[in-house]
Amino acid sequence: MFTGLIETVGTVVTITPLGDVTELSIYAPAIAPELRHGDSVAISGACQTVTFMDANSFRVQMMPETLARTKLGGLRTGSLVNLERAMRLDTRIDGHLVAGHVDGVAEVAKIEALNDTRKIYFTADEHLLGGIVEKGSVTVDGVSLTVIDAEAEFFSVGVIPTTLAETTIGALRTGDRVNIETDMIGKYVKKFVEAALGEKKESGKMKNSLTWDKLSEYGWN
Repeated sequence: MFTGLIETVGTVVTITPLGDVTELSIYAPAIAPELRHGDSVAISGACQTVTFMDANSFRVQMMPETLARTKLGGLRTGSLVNLERAMRLDTRIDGHLVAGHVDGVAEVAKIEALNDTRKIYFTADEHLLGGIVEKGSVTVDGVSLTVIDAEAEFFSVGVIPTTLAETTIGALRTGDRVNIETDMIGKYVKKFVEAALGEKKESGKMKNSLTWDKLSEYGWN
């Protein structure tokens, strides 16, 4: 479990295919000395397990699902990645609850410079946009951000100077791809309500068809 508050930015050193997995080595001297074998680290929002570490770097092994469902499959030597170790339960929990399970990839559609801050617009598939609500939380490349706009075809977030300076968000350009994790609690609420309304596809999976009109029809006001 994570919070979406980035500890440091690491640099990809090597990417090595090893049969069914791909080994990723990351230079991250700010956190590497404190890592242990088996620790969880969110790499640009995707939870991975540490398999090796030394004083300056660590390695993880990525499954094919990770390469297919996240932007990690497109990393290259020298790529920068946001890093966060698993959260602690003996301190305040800032950010929001983040599982490190990426739901999909969005694309930067537009970036507005607002003096020292930026407003960034993203386009994404319907299943991702359906889990994003105005003023809710969303994780973008592992960074916990507050949603400004949540429309049918895009969503936007505001980014403060500290986040721009201390994460990879500041280097984003139009057309770049980012990992997205929607709000964990919202996913469960949506699934339970849809199940209660009996909305199912022929395949047996839940339909992504929950709307305010549908809720009103069933007496939700």
